[in-house]
Amino acid sequence: MVYASEYEKLKKRLSFNLQEEVIIKKLNITPEAFLPLVFSIKFGGDWSFKTESLKVLAVKEKLTRYDQEKMVGYTIETVFLFVNPKILKEEGVIHRLEKCSDKKERDIVERPFKIEVDAEDIIKAVINPLTLKITVKHLKCPLSFEGSSAYGVSHEMNHLVGLEVNGKSLWDFKYELDTEV
Repeated sequence: MVYASEYEKLKKRLSFNLQEEVIIKKLNITPEAFLPLVFSIKFGGDWSFKTESLKVLAVKEKLTRYDQEKMVGYTIETVFLFVNPKILKEEGVIHRLEKCSDKKERDIVERPFKIEVDAEDIIKAVINPLTLKITVKHLKCPLSFEGSSAYGVSHEMNHLVGLEVNGKSLWDFKYELDTEV
């Protein structure tokens, strides 16, 4: 038996999925290429996948806006989808801890601080929790990222070119007590 609240949730999910089909057609993109963007929206994080003829990645940036007087804010999420991406330029080196879904613990890896990426097709999706809108559009030029977004692009590109994310083990760390007050 399906209860009224479950039925309403199911209707919302089906409606959302139908909207995805409509926007995919309007963007003139294959449904498979759209999947990393859908996963980033639905489950969070950066995503990538490849087939014999297609490489796709989605990377997410977050920006929080806060009104000090009203003491309320919201976080805009912007997801960039790259179809058959290629790295144009990398700058700097950052050492950081990362965990890939296949591994049980994190590794210390090196990533570029800045990265410039181009693709056959680039789609930008802006998710606004105040307006309840996801605004999408095609972009026509390469994009540059710094910091967390650059690390995300680099990580997902490793997956697309078949490199396993490896680095020094978390178990190489040593605890140390800070005795300063």
